[in-house]
Amino acid sequence: MIERIADLPDSVLGFTAKGKVTVADYETVLIPAVEAQFAQQDKVRLLYHLGADFDGLEPGAMWDDAKLGFRHLTGWDRVAVVSDVEWIRIALRVFGVVIHGKLRVFHNSELDEAKRWITE
Repeated sequence: MIERIADLPDSVLGFTAKGKVTVADYETVLIPAVEAQFAQQDKVRLLYHLGADFDGLEPGAMWDDAKLGFRHLTGWDRVAVVSDVEWIRIALRVFGVVIHGKLRVFHNSELDEAKRWITE
């Protein structure tokens, strides 16, 4: 499941992933919100928290995530991903070299720091 993080400024999108994230989660929650934000502004800031209760992504959800990231490759201002899942942290380091904005990966214990960084 993907839920919006409510305590962020309107200029920042924030999501928390819990349990197993599905294609439906991407298609009904994350993608529409990101596309709406890009319709309003050229550069988007995104905070994505995959906390202790995150249980993985369906393959189709991973594909949707990659497509969304690459569709807006030059549109990301800042992206903060908060996760202790090592394969996600490694994948983001690789992805970070191709996006034009700033990407930082934080541990779950650094969620507050990630929120500060994404909003500064």
